[in-house]
Amino acid sequence: MQSPLPVRDGVNATRLRLPEEGPWETAMDYMMHRWGHIDPQGIADRFDAGEIVGEGGIPLDRTTPLRHHTFIWYYRTLPPETRMPVELNILHHDEHLLVVDKPHFLPTTPGGTYIQESALVRLRNQLQLPDLIPMHRLDRMTAGILLLSTNPETRGKYQVLFEKRQVQKEYECVSAAEPASGHPAVDFPLVVRNRMTKSRSYLLAEVIEGEPNTETRIERIRTFAAAHDVGDSNGGTDEVGAGRDASPRRALYRLEPHSGKTHQLRVHMASLGLGIVNDAFYPDLLDKAPDDYSKPLQLLARGIRFVDPVSGKPVEYRSRLTLSEARTN
Repeated sequence: MQSPLPVRDGVNATRLRLPEEGPWETAMDYMMHRWGHIDPQGIADRFDAGEIVGEGGIPLDRTTPLRHHTFIWYYRTLPPETRMPVELNILHHDEHLLVVDKPHFLPTTPGGTYIQESALVRLRNQLQLPDLIPMHRLDRMTAGILLLSTNPETRGKYQVLFEKRQVQKEYECVSAAEPASGHPAVDFPLVVRNRMTKSRSYLLAEVIEGEPNTETRIERIRTFAAAHDVGDSNGGTDEVGAGRDASPRRALYRLEPHSGKTHQLRVHMASLGLGIVNDAFYPDLLDKAPDDYSKPLQLLARGIRFVDPVSGKPVEYRSRLTLSEARTN
């Protein structure tokens, strides 16, 4: 449903569905029930100023009956955010598409404590493109190629490509060269298939019994000494994330997903005993800690390719980023 309020400061207005019935006489009564314990005067002031609107952009006041509108829209009061020390790099920009290199730690879309500090809001404000919409998402901790639509009139053509899985994606990650103890040896390349599910109320994705709904082809590109093993006179070894098995060698892997479930690549690598370096979720959930910008998750969306639905020509976009742990020795 199209919002009657324009994007403001790069952020969409919030939409709220009003209940069809209840003990509330007015729309304001319901909002007070939901959020009056936080800022009752602020809610009343917004109604008085006509800053809360219904269908067609009609301003509501304190007396607007609950039954007069199904949806209402308003702008949230956003808390101040500290700018992250990471930057977006624009790789391609035309009348239909924007392609960027998203850095680690920056979420794709606003949510939770990250609003202004999201790729979408930063780009909307930087480029003055209020209609900008991402065509897919990268996890906050994943870096690399992100494709966004700049033109509402052609957006649907690109969305169909993703819905029909006509977009080929390539990722890279750094992990141990050999599986952790307790896991069998692996011959590459190989394909991992299983059934995954993820609840909104739980941080982790889970592998369950049933028909596979995920598939990833995994190839080992090269192996190399772990950073802390090189010239370490104390004889120490580098660990693949806290709580993981130490490994004297690491490897760079190419990952080609043929489905797009949340955390799919991280789960598939961990299932092989090859948890991705600096992964705080898999195979073990670590205690939440402040972001350590010196230790990004070693997962990168390296490339994306498809037949452009507007030009009819094959296109490919490649990330210019590198994984900090992907040594070349």
